[in-house]
Amino acid sequence: MVIDEKKKYLIILGCTLFVLYTFIAARPVPVETILMPRWFISLESTYPNGVYHTGTQEELQLLPFQLGERFGYVDKDGNFSINQVRKGYVSISQDRWAEYNPVPKTIEVRDPVNNPVLTIDKSQGYPLFLDQRLFLVGSEQESIALVDDTGAIGWSHDFAAPLATIDAAAGLVVAGLLDGTVEVLDNRGRRFFFFEPGGSRLSVILGCALSKDGSRMALISGIDEQRFLLLERIGDSGNIEYKVLYHEFLGTGFRRPVHVAFVDNDSRIVFARQGGLGLYDIHTRTSLKLPLEGDIIALDESGRDRLLFILTAQTSGWKRLAAIRFPGTLIIEAPFKSETIFLGRQGSRLYVGGSMTLASFEVGKR
Repeated sequence: MVIDEKKKYLIILGCTLFVLYTFIAARPVPVETILMPRWFISLESTYPNGVYHTGTQEELQLLPFQLGERFGYVDKDGNFSINQVRKGYVSISQDRWAEYNPVPKTIEVRDPVNNPVLTIDKSQGYPLFLDQRLFLVGSEQESIALVDDTGAIGWSHDFAAPLATIDAAAGLVVAGLLDGTVEVLDNRGRRFFFFEPGGSRLSVILGCALSKDGSRMALISGIDEQRFLLLERIGDSGNIEYKVLYHEFLGTGFRRPVHVAFVDNDSRIVFARQGGLGLYDIHTRTSLKLPLEGDIIALDESGRDRLLFILTAQTSGWKRLAAIRFPGTLIIEAPFKSETIFLGRQGSRLYVGGSMTLASFEVGKR
């Protein structure tokens, strides 16, 4: 059968349009973030402390945890180096921990595999681990002292009001006080910057954070109205101070400590605000609010791979694990019921604890 020229033209045109449509209209399958379970373990494990493989702390990749009445360290395979019931108060960090009484006289500091590191005799405060350093916070929370590797006091500093929040990085310490003022101390404990944000009916500093290099500082200040402020360091070594780059009113605000952290390689700041999560992009100088149900009770302070994980508290004991992809898209929500919680992140692993169970997930894509 002979196909005339008109039909032949229509067939060729149809095939051409089909090929063009295939390339133009095709869309890549979106990549989804998934949590792949690795292990679930009970903190009431019958394995005794001390039964543990050897290796350096870096090789073991130990993660500190506190969940309910238990605390300790666990590795990426679910092995505990320490898993014990808390008898008093506990201060714990990546490389050291200490358990102490309400009025400690002697404080024994240990490493993640339970070896003694140093002993502080005649302690005048409570241990606090920040920036890979050990501090003592005074019993009235109106002073701070640095403890050196021998257990001796390196320097001490007195504040004009009780501490409400504190952070440390790059050898610096930022302290937010109940009277609404902020002090920044250098590596010798000397105050080189003093700031009073103001602008609220009730003055108090409820959250503070330093970037890893100490060049920027984030604050949550005041009640009615509460404010978020970003400050940047200026000046030379002889005359250093911080100037306000951005501030935002957040409404009436919380009357308790507020989570605030630099994440995503210090390119963003995340903080709790009424009705959800605040996100500030340092490079674009833009702020947005992500609505969330419940109150934020824990957040991942790394923001690795442009992902942020948080835990929120709902009513009747319900909690919710949420994952946010930057710049501000909620991609995962998983409810669970527990009175006690834990959230940790190390590399590509996410750790979530509830009741007496600790779980590990690999953060992946498909």
